[in-house]
Order: sequence, then C-alpha cells, then structure tokens
Amino acid sequence: MKGPTQTIQVSSHSHITGLGLDENGKARRIGGGLVGQEEAREAAGIVVELVKEGRLAGKGVLLAGPPGTGKTAIAIAIARELGADTPFVAMNASEIYSVERKKTEVLLQAIRRAIGVRVVETRRVLEGMVASIKYVRKRSPFSPYPTLAGARIVLETKDDSLELTRVPPEVAAQLYQLRVREGDVIVIDAETLEVKKLGRAKGRGKKLYDLEVEQEVEIPEGPVEKTKQVVRTFTLHDVDLSIAAQRAIFTGLFAVFGGEREISDEVRKKTDELVKKMIDEGKAELVPGVLFIDDAHLLDIEAFGFLTKAMESEFAPLIILATNRGITKIKGTDVESPHGMPRDLLDRLLIIPTRPYTEDEIRDIIRIRSDELEVPLTEEAIEELTKIGSKRSLRYALQLLDPAWMIAKRRGARAVEPDDVKEAERLFADLKESVSLVEKYKDLMMV
Repeated sequence: MKGPTQTIQVSSHSHITGLGLDENGKARRIGGGLVGQEEAREAAGIVVELVKEGRLAGKGVLLAGPPGTGKTAIAIAIARELGADTPFVAMNASEIYSVERKKTEVLLQAIRRAIGVRVVETRRVLEGMVASIKYVRKRSPFSPYPTLAGARIVLETKDDSLELTRVPPEVAAQLYQLRVREGDVIVIDAETLEVKKLGRAKGRGKKLYDLEVEQEVEIPEGPVEKTKQVVRTFTLHDVDLSIAAQRAIFTGLFAVFGGEREISDEVRKKTDELVKKMIDEGKAELVPGVLFIDDAHLLDIEAFGFLTKAMESEFAPLIILATNRGITKIKGTDVESPHGMPRDLLDRLLIIPTRPYTEDEIRDIIRIRSDELEVPLTEEAIEELTKIGSKRSLRYALQLLDPAWMIAKRRGARAVEPDDVKEAERLFADLKESVSLVEKYKDLMMV
C-alpha cells in the first residue's frame, strides 16, 4: 500500500478463519467465524478435500442462494481451509466490462492473480508478540476524515523487547486491516514491509460462544530483529507485472506500468517459463488459489466460454461463482437458463445451495459482527436488531450497527440501546423501503 496516509475500513469477513468443521467433516453450528449454513459448509469441506487431492480438475463451484446468505463468506472460508498463503481473488462479474481492457484480459489477469508461486527465502524480519499498539492519525487536505499516518508498537519475544516509534503508514495500514491488537504474534519483513499475523499468543486467545476463533501460537524466542527463512507467495500476475516493467524500462518506456494495463502473451510466456524452471529446480512450488466471481449471472456468453476453457487448464485455480438469480436470460443471448448460465457450464459445476438464516442464527451473526466492529450492544439492542434482520434483511440489520453506535455515542452512552437502533432505522432506508419511495415519487424523479 502506498502513499503518506491511508483511510482504512474493516472487512466484513475479516473474522473468518475457516469452515468450522469437526474432524468428521460435520459443521459446528458456530465455527470458523461462520454461523449456520451447515449443509453448505459441509459441502464446501468436501470441495476442499477434492482440491487438496487434485480431484477437481476441469470443474468449478457454484454457490446459489438468496441475497445475504453467506455465499461470499463460504468462498473465503474455502480459501482459508486451503492454506494461509492461498491466493484469494474476489471480483464482481460487472468488473469485466472495462472500457480499457478486453473482457478476456480482465478474466485472465484475475485467474493469474489466483495462482501463487511459493518461494522460501532468507529475510531480515521483526517477529514478536504485540505488547502495545497505538495508531497515529492526522488530517489530510485530500480527505475530511482523519487518516492513518503511522503507528507506535512494542514487540516482545521470550528473550527480547523492541519499541518501534515510527511505524510507516503502509505498515500501519496492514496492521489495521489485519486487526492486529495486543497479544497477537506478527512478522514484519524489514525489506518489503509486508506484515503477517501468525495468531494469538498462547493463553491470550479469544473465545466466542465457547469456540476458539483464532489460532494460538507460541511466543517467539530470541531477538525481535533477526534473519530467518521466510515463505513468500507471489502470484503469476505479480511476476507478469515485474517482467513487463523491466521490459518497459529496457526499451525506454519510463511510464509507470500499472496493473490495469493489458499484458502481452509474450510476457506471460516468459513468466511461465521462469516459474517452471524454478519449480523444476526445487526453488518454488505452485499454489493454486481461489477465484471468486460474485453476481456471476452478469457474465455474458463470451465470458462463460472463456471460464469453461480456463477450468480445463493444467494450472487453473479453483473457480467459484455465486448468484442469487433463478431462471433468467444468459447475457448476450435470448436463451433462458437456470442462474443465467449456459447448461454446459452448469454441468461442470458442483452446485452448493445456501438458505435464509433462522432468527437464532441472525442473532448470533449480529453478536459476532458487533464484536468484530467493536460496537457494544445491550441485550435489548441485540433483540431489536435480530427482529429487524428477520423481518427486513440481515444485511440491513448489520448496516445499522455503526450508525446506531454513532447515535449512542452522541448522547454519551457506552453501549447501543434499542432506541438508538430505532433511530438509525428511521434515518436509513432498506432496499424495499427505497424501492417504495422511488415508486411513490416516480413523477418527481429524474430519468
């Protein structure tokens, strides 16, 4: 991440650690940061086993269900189960319709970002348990809100302690995105400034509903600053960009080569040759990742054809599509088909259905998400949000968490009360209410 300051948001799926299955592949009601959807999670567990055994060649996965039923969360959990450094690329199907790049180029870049190359290197690193962490924020002329300008952090091992008083913004941004806090064990690459969170120090793990949701690790020994072997994972697309940039400099093209440019077949061929040589020499190994395409019904017949061919490739990632549509037209044709997808592609997909959440599941999801966002709720507020989630939608209930907390803080409260939730509900409309208002004032709306 580059730039002097960063404005950071917490990912809505940052708490997910896996599928939450037991040793027999059965889903716990709450596990891995997921709630409910037991059948879908168990099916996803079988997909993970098939991928690990190399038995899913030429196939993909389709997650099909109503909006807000955890399709994206399950896709992320599959990637987590495949390994910590498994590349995960998420995109919306509408992203392929770029005015600067061809559809096939967008998809090909996404596929190559979802294929990793694991390399073991000797690096200088800072490793230890976070004893304290404080973020430094300042106002920027480019944003009305305070932005991250750095951090102060103390790292400890069993034998050493080191205070970092001037952590640069790009490192602070990673710490914030990873939700690093006191008791976490982290590694910072001193050269690339890449941050990895290894887990919670033993004895400081956090339990939610009697289930461990974070991996516990030993506190490191020795000095905080050290040289050690580090496993780094690049993607084929990273190597593509590096080779393309080197060629641009060599030929006198000094313009910055960004990730939005098209990459030539010649560059990709050079990448493939280089990676193959490293693998043959035992210096690297290939890490097939996950390409997740949401709203897959928005893809057109050309894109579907490209993905069908990509699934047959020797080094294809696991392609997971998601949709909330039933019978609808395949984009670019007049043919109606289930989920708006060609039937020959559907025949290649393992289809995992998701269902609406029950009231108890909605309640638990609200508890987990409020904890992740650090929004304190009274039991009465939880019940009010649960009622909203059941009657209107889970997504809408979760969207009200931050506004309700802001309303509560304005009146000096330490936790969100039911009246705060009701006030947020009054001020912010859900989808159905928005559609109703548009219909009511259709004669006044711009067209």
